Amino acid sequence: MDNAGYTTLNRQSGLLAEMQAVANNIANLSTTGFRKEGVIFAEHVAALGGDEPSLSMAHASARIVDLTQGPLTRTGGSFDFAIEGEGFFLIETPEGNQLTRAGSFTPSAEGELVTPDGHRLLDAGAAPVFVPPGAGSVALAADGTLSTDGAPVAQIGLFVPADPNGLRHRGGTRFDAEAGVEPLEGAVILQGYVENSNVNAVTEIARMIEVQRAYELGQTFLDREDERIRGVISALSR
Repeated sequence: MDNAGYTTLNRQSGLLAEMQAVANNIANLSTTGFRKEGVIFAEHVAALGGDEPSLSMAHASARIVDLTQGPLTRTGGSFDFAIEGEGFFLIETPEGNQLTRAGSFTPSAEGELVTPDGHRLLDAGAAPVFVPPGAGSVALAADGTLSTDGAPVAQIGLFVPADPNGLRHRGGTRFDAEAGVEPLEGAVILQGYVENSNVNAVTEIARMIEVQRAYELGQTFLDREDERIRGVISALSR
């Protein structure tokens, strides 16, 4: 295979990775707290020597997370929380403490607030948030102070990654902060709201069509290149 074929195959691989990211975004249009993802491409240029032009190869090196805030929806739920502005909730998982923007929680049998997957919500001191069983009214102040029957019981903490470039998507709506997390001061939490996915359906579908057309164009080139090579081999073997 010549350089044009290798370059096209490399391009096809990157387009496939981008299509997978777009498909995942579309699949999570209705997922609470989901962050849209995209693909970062790196270009490598090498000199071939002599009178040959340089060779450029693109590589889908990483995925980037769009942290733009999604629209808020009012639910009226006592344990539905939405972050207005920057920051993440901190939750406890089997893989360690992770960050999320999905703020739909429920009390466990022990009174701890947990995600739909059973991961415990942590407070400003990274301890589980506990609501006394049988508590009456539950109120959340904008600063994260959680009260039951008028008495404060917890301070829900909001955090940001110590290194913004070290935020890694670990599946669903959960993220790892490889360099650790830092508390976020002055953040606002709203009770009775959830943050929707920040995926724009029209934009993603348009991008999907664009990537699909680019992939089909590359496949057409590879098919024609295969026919050309077969023709040359056939002519030489006569």
